[in-house]
Amino acid sequence: MAHPRTSAPPATFVCLWCGQSWTVRSPDDLEGYAKLCPDCLGKAGDNEFLRFRLRAALEARAAASTDAGASAAASKTSSAPPPAPPPDRAAGDRELVAYYEARAPEYDDWYLRRGRYEHGPIPDAAWNTELDAAGRWLDDLPIAGRIVELAAGTGWWSPLLASKGELWMYDAAEAPLARARERLVAHRLRAHLHVRDAWAEPDGEPADALFAGFWLSHVERARTAAFLELAVSWLVPGGRIALIDSLPDPRSGAVDHEAPPQDRSVRRLADGREFTIVKVYRSSDEIAAALTGAGFRDVDVTTTGRFFVLATARRP
Repeated sequence: MAHPRTSAPPATFVCLWCGQSWTVRSPDDLEGYAKLCPDCLGKAGDNEFLRFRLRAALEARAAASTDAGASAAASKTSSAPPPAPPPDRAAGDRELVAYYEARAPEYDDWYLRRGRYEHGPIPDAAWNTELDAAGRWLDDLPIAGRIVELAAGTGWWSPLLASKGELWMYDAAEAPLARARERLVAHRLRAHLHVRDAWAEPDGEPADALFAGFWLSHVERARTAAFLELAVSWLVPGGRIALIDSLPDPRSGAVDHEAPPQDRSVRRLADGREFTIVKVYRSSDEIAAALTGAGFRDVDVTTTGRFFVLATARRP
């Protein structure tokens, strides 16, 4: 049965909970679909009505996105369509999104060294120390203003970023973003969350800072320059990029994950499902060279030791 077409939310509305008038910043802001101001939407974890409005807004926005895609397909002219990505690349991108949708309930086990990610007291202590060091490194960066986080996942780094400026969070998988919102609510912080592919062209105003955690390792080597070119277009002149990613340590992943051959990794979930995804481990020198080649300046790439590589630079 066909679903009814979803209308766009009003640009300005009166919050259904507090009565405050609010104007959305972009047509797909979740606040507009929920008809709740950001403050009230941020309290959804504490109130049944607000939770209901949040769930309804997520469903309405997803339906609107589907309608927009159908309308675009129906309005195609006889002119040649833009070239599609190679089938294997498109399939790989879909596999990656499916993997993170399925992995959302257990994703934070990786950060917290729980279950299949436990490797013993000494490796896990080293992991925790280096994860803290990565957080301090990010916190020390001069980031402020409009901040964009690509491939935000479950929002491990998002509260830190949201405390520094106005945060816009994007991820192609909706399930992790739902958990990211819960994390922000728990910290009494807010952000703009959107289901959006990291490869999508920038929209809205340019950002003062762009962050991606553990995303560059999902970019094929042949696409590195293309992604960094996209990153440049996200930023204002002088804007900062910050990247945190993985080093190839056998104690980083789950105990049942084998070392990835040829930049591909078979990832097994706790329920037994398996996904084959792009996983590219880059050295500090490789990342520095790529950032420099993309035109960034003040390039600084370091590591925490065993587990993480940290990179930052500025757009000219």
